[in-house]
Amino acid sequence: MNSPFASSLSRRSLLLGSSALVLGTASACSDPVEAATTATGASGDKITYDNSPEQAGRVKGTFNETIAATLPKAIRDRGVLRVGSSAVTGAPPINFLATDNKTAVGSDVDISHLVADILGLKVETHVSSWENLFVGLDAGTVDIAASNVGVSEARKEKYDFATYRLGLHAFEAAPDSTLKVKQPQDIAGKKVGVASGTLQEAVLLRWNEIIQAKGGKPASLVYYSSAQDAYLAIKSGRIDLHLGPDPSALYHVATGGGTKIVGHVSSSYPVQGKVGVITRKGNGLVQPIAAALNAAIADGSYARVLQRWGLKVEAVTKSEVNPAGLPKAKTK
Repeated sequence: MNSPFASSLSRRSLLLGSSALVLGTASACSDPVEAATTATGASGDKITYDNSPEQAGRVKGTFNETIAATLPKAIRDRGVLRVGSSAVTGAPPINFLATDNKTAVGSDVDISHLVADILGLKVETHVSSWENLFVGLDAGTVDIAASNVGVSEARKEKYDFATYRLGLHAFEAAPDSTLKVKQPQDIAGKKVGVASGTLQEAVLLRWNEIIQAKGGKPASLVYYSSAQDAYLAIKSGRIDLHLGPDPSALYHVATGGGTKIVGHVSSSYPVQGKVGVITRKGNGLVQPIAAALNAAIADGSYARVLQRWGLKVEAVTKSEVNPAGLPKAKTK
């Protein structure tokens, strides 16, 4: 008989995502945002989030002819990198719609532009819902997806990953909460908000198994289709915690969202979670992309992208191709 964790993952093996906002449709729109938002980042530095479609402050990459020469010929000849982005679901600062409510912006959009600059390509962004990122890759309508996709062993069977950020989830609670979350037992008996079909849900289900194995009371998972609904539930005391992507939590707290971060967990618990640019398996793109990312890490442009969006805490020192990810579910 399958465990709850195993049965949950078997139904969603490829759609489990790092983003907590995965339930949007292709026709969905994020709420309009202000042209600029100034906030205090996790490191105490002031950050002005540029939410405009123009993105005048976007970090530019330096063309690298040697790396560009390793691209598949079809893409090199086309001169365009077609990038999938799930910005319609609205998860600042990762990827979301700008003030025109149609242009994708955010840290992951900047990463795709940085990679394209180094490879000598122009970017053609295809905005879709989360699940359609994978549909686009499978159909060949996009070359890559840069949209907070966490590495998992199930996904690696079908896609290649070039990592560019640590994968972390953050527990948010009310400002006056005394909760501190470092291990599964810390959420025993608590009500935790989460989005269905995400890596956050997978981690919580795994944690509940650990809690129950030690004789504890599992956490009650309360499902929300948007983080905003979960935040309202925290404010009203209906849930104790919300688990979502760390970048979104950092942005929410920094911009006065009315919560605080009380703990972190790897998105691929128990291994270190990582987020990657994904391509179709074996299409020849992952190595040039990883090389471009490593060139950006070496020259400092990568660090400037993360600084721009307040995500320095999630920096990696090297882009890896297909590292260990979220383990597959085990059948009992």
